[in-house]
Amino acid sequence: MLLHLLGFFLCLPAAFAAFGVTTSGNNMLVDSGAGLVTTINEANGDITSILFNGKQLQDSSKFSQLSSGLGSATVTSSVANNIAVVTIKTSTITHYVIVRSGTNTLYMGTFASQEPTVGELRFIARLSKSTLPNGIPQAEMNGGTAIEGSDVFLVNGQTRSKFYSSIRFIQDQVHGVTGSGVGAYMIIPGVGYETSSGGPFFRDIDNQGSAQQELYFYMNSNHEQTETYRTGFFGPYAIAITTGSAPSGSLDTSFMDSLGLQGYVSASGRGTVSGSYSGTSSGLPVTIGFKNSAAQYWIAASGSGSGSFTRNMMKPGTYTVTLYQGELEAGTGSVTVSAGKTSSITLNSNLSRPSTIWSIGTVDGTPAGFLNANNIEHMHPSDTRMSNWGPITFTVGSSSVSSFPMAQFKTVNNPTTIKWTASSSQIGARTFRIRTTEAFAGGRPQITVNSWTSSAPGAPTAVDSRGVTRGTWRGLNQVYDYAIPSGTLVAGSNTIQINVISGSSGDGFLSPNFVYDSVELF
Repeated sequence: MLLHLLGFFLCLPAAFAAFGVTTSGNNMLVDSGAGLVTTINEANGDITSILFNGKQLQDSSKFSQLSSGLGSATVTSSVANNIAVVTIKTSTITHYVIVRSGTNTLYMGTFASQEPTVGELRFIARLSKSTLPNGIPQAEMNGGTAIEGSDVFLVNGQTRSKFYSSIRFIQDQVHGVTGSGVGAYMIIPGVGYETSSGGPFFRDIDNQGSAQQELYFYMNSNHEQTETYRTGFFGPYAIAITTGSAPSGSLDTSFMDSLGLQGYVSASGRGTVSGSYSGTSSGLPVTIGFKNSAAQYWIAASGSGSGSFTRNMMKPGTYTVTLYQGELEAGTGSVTVSAGKTSSITLNSNLSRPSTIWSIGTVDGTPAGFLNANNIEHMHPSDTRMSNWGPITFTVGSSSVSSFPMAQFKTVNNPTTIKWTASSSQIGARTFRIRTTEAFAGGRPQITVNSWTSSAPGAPTAVDSRGVTRGTWRGLNQVYDYAIPSGTLVAGSNTIQINVISGSSGDGFLSPNFVYDSVELF
């Protein structure tokens, strides 16, 4: 009988420890009371252990931390109303790690009065690769050979990079890594991106697989950054620990309203904007973006061509409002938000929409549909899975749009040639328009039509970053219009060459380049 009872008790699951915060030496242990115990170094705020149901999720040699570690910090804690708040403070940063009783989630928020000197403003969880081996495949670079900088690698014949884990902010609410019976997921819910920079289509690193399994939330970085950095409260964001399945992106963080976090604005201190829009091209997605020096927001709008939208939980202030057709700015306005109130705005597209003789691509701020556009977000342009970049000759009326290059590199696929047979009614003085979505090293297009060559356009605004080789086409949208003089085009066969020009140099895929949005003749 005693042996039977002993066997019974041995089969019972281990009881969870009590919720709360305890101190052991220089370590602060935060226990969720539900199987998650997080250890924080009291000298610098690093997370040195994440123990979940007896499994160690934290890498033992590198720790989870803000930026590349704060060096030193003042670390304090408080527990009230079944909520534990750990505050990690330096002269310019106040970072919070918050645990609720019975919930295996590390809720976080970061107040920064300036960019940290110890690295980019990001939270990086450096997790155990053996416990959490499954990340984003295109970001797995362990054992690879560097082929560009120190961040693009060749692994088993395929190019890999942490940059290829990125997803547009407007879509990126949950991303994570998993192992046997466990998952760690970064959640950026609600207003989590409001103090970051770059807008709804900005992309940044989510994951890197090396000796560690790294899980990121980038708040600010220079990875093709087109805006000035914002400062203030970043988040809320969270790391949810599960038994493997992905959590919802609509994480409830309303309990944080009453915690008195530095820079945090509660729901009662926020307002709403409702409005309508019209004039965008039918069939293209529409996004409404809001920005000022303190915050950014966005909302996917209902309808196509015209529709309505409502964006809530906005901090008070006056915002520039942008109507996006796809990822292309189509119209702008201004609206002032007040706490507890709803403001209204009407937006109209002011995009030039000429009646074209022919066009290549869609006017949407992306290279979608062009050669290699479906691969560029997740692999290097040199990857063997890419189609041959050319140089390409495109024949109007017979060539497929998918044969037109999504990007043109000065020393790789220059020039792009367009062949076109014109009727007598299609010649005369015309305008040739090229829209681009980003440029590198001053790359911009100059054209030659039959025997006429256009003047050289000025260099585009520089963005201090590699672009398309990092898996993004999202830079600054540009429009280049070329006035083709009367007598240049002929009835019959015409040849248009597009060349990359630049005052800068470079080789291969790091030579001056630009990404196409669309090409039009009218």
